[in-house]
Amino acid sequence: MKKIAITMGDSGGIGPEIILKALTLPDVRKICMPIVIGDINVIESAKKLLRLSTKLKVIKSINEVKPAEDIIHIIHQSNSVKDKILSKPTLESGRACILFIKKAVELALNKEVDAIVTAPISKESLKMAGSKWHGHTEMLANLSGTKDYAMMLAGGLLRVILVTIHVALRNVPDLITRKKILKTINLAKKACDMFSIKNPKIAVAGLNPHAGESGIFGDEEIKKIIPAIKDARKEGIEVKGPYPPDTIFHKAYKREVDIVVCMYHDQGLIPLKMIAFDKGVNITVGLPFVRTSPDHGTAYDIAWKGIANPSSMIEAIKLGVKLKN
Repeated sequence: MKKIAITMGDSGGIGPEIILKALTLPDVRKICMPIVIGDINVIESAKKLLRLSTKLKVIKSINEVKPAEDIIHIIHQSNSVKDKILSKPTLESGRACILFIKKAVELALNKEVDAIVTAPISKESLKMAGSKWHGHTEMLANLSGTKDYAMMLAGGLLRVILVTIHVALRNVPDLITRKKILKTINLAKKACDMFSIKNPKIAVAGLNPHAGESGIFGDEEIKKIIPAIKDARKEGIEVKGPYPPDTIFHKAYKREVDIVVCMYHDQGLIPLKMIAFDKGVNITVGLPFVRTSPDHGTAYDIAWKGIANPSSMIEAIKLGVKLKN
């Protein structure tokens, strides 16, 4: 049975709640041995909020973990709150999140766990803590020494992988390059391998309306995207495109395509969240270990009210178990 490290995320967000809700489900406990990396005091508070009877056990070594449906194992890394839990970004929580993630990466690189599942963190908290990283993806890549990586989202019948991630839309045309698109196509092939998809059908979305309409609406397709697709084909990758962005996701929804290479963040996430808002999963492709995460943020507005939906966390754990690296 696989061992899965689950980082607690921001103490003021919904991470502690959705983790406990997910880990008290028999269907989840039967498929893996989860280890929560976080603040035992915060987890205890979440347990009290949810009125759970599940036992929490602090451990120092992964060797102490045994299959048990009524015990949640915790590696206590940091006290992430001073006086009380605040549902907003804080310096303390930002510092703690970094420690949680560093510990999880250490365990994954040492092959002590089989995958990492990360609960939501706050970019603002990270900034307050003086972090050089903007979010999980960049942090995990840097800590693991990974140069080529990409953000992939899976939900419902869609899988999308992004050439650019969290950047201003006005900067996207300059940031997409022939080399970066080719790299992402290669990572799309790796993503399909992680899902055990044989002979995957990879599609590339254009940047402009109608995929540029032969240069009428922009020349990025002609100068960058088409050459990258040709390069990938020379490497033996079955890839097609560029497709008009307003039609390619329908093809993927009909299972005519296994994964769509998207030029920018919202191009891929809008259709995915439309059909799988509560069950979308974020996957970092290219790391030397499997990493998944719920496809949502800290949700401070509903945090610590006992009403957060754990569906995306449940799917992230299940995929963490399923995917191979």
